[in-house]
Amino acid sequence: MKINIGERLKQLRLQKGLTQEQLAEVFGVSAQAVSRWENNTSYPDITLLPGLAIYFNTSVNAIVGMDEIRKEETLRKIHGEINDLVAFLGGFDISD
Repeated sequence: MKINIGERLKQLRLQKGLTQEQLAEVFGVSAQAVSRWENNTSYPDITLLPGLAIYFNTSVNAIVGMDEIRKEETLRKIHGEINDLVAFLGGFDISD
């Protein structure tokens, strides 16, 4: 599971036409902090996520990428179930 908050924050910031410095000023952090967020070398403090979601008119789930995380987990589960079924059927001839 890969969390890619930085890419989403960068897209949202650019959609608003903001520089990293401007976004940093709004949230009381340094421009370097915003840069690290966008490069996925660090993440915003969890207490900032609701404010970021409100500011960008989105949800915390969208910023964190929960839909993609859930999709990956679902695909992993399905893959495991298929492997289990194939292993189970391995001893049977299903062509009859």
